[in-house]
Formats: sequence, C-alpha cells, structure tokens
Amino acid sequence: MNSTTINDVISEPIALDVWTKNRMVYMQLTDGRMIGFPSSRFKLLKNVTDEQLAKVAIRLNGYALRWDELDEDITVKGILLGNFQLKQE
Repeated sequence: MNSTTINDVISEPIALDVWTKNRMVYMQLTDGRMIGFPSSRFKLLKNVTDEQLAKVAIRLNGYALRWDELDEDITVKGILLGNFQLKQE
C-alpha cells in the first residue's frame, strides 16, 4: 500500500470522493489512485437496491465509507488490503 508523507508524518491513503456505478463502489484516494470494488463482495451490500448502494458517504475524515440507511461501515484500509467478506463471483 502506498503512503503519503505530510509534515514528515506517514499516513495511509484516505478517500477524497466516493461514488457507485453498475453495482461497483469507486473511491478517489489521496495518493492519486482511483479504485473500485464490486458491492457483491460484502454481505449487506450484495442485495441492496442501486439507490441504497448510491447513498454512500465518506466518514472518519476519509478513513471509512458509510451507508447510514443500511448501518454499514467499511474501512478504506480494509478495502485496500482486500479484506472482503465474500469471494469474487
């Protein structure tokens, strides 16, 4: 995982933006990467409607994604490390 140095402090990449398209969740990260993952890799997100999936927000200063309506939180670090709940279909 790449890291960013700010004032000689190394920090992990965090989310600057998040959006969904075609059942994928995408994030723009502070290190310049744009990554995406299929919603089907998480139990709660797998069967929600497109409208519910789209209601994602960045929380904890960019360290987590949050779906208030679903009471679901996923850490950016967990996604970057590949810590998914379900196997790729």
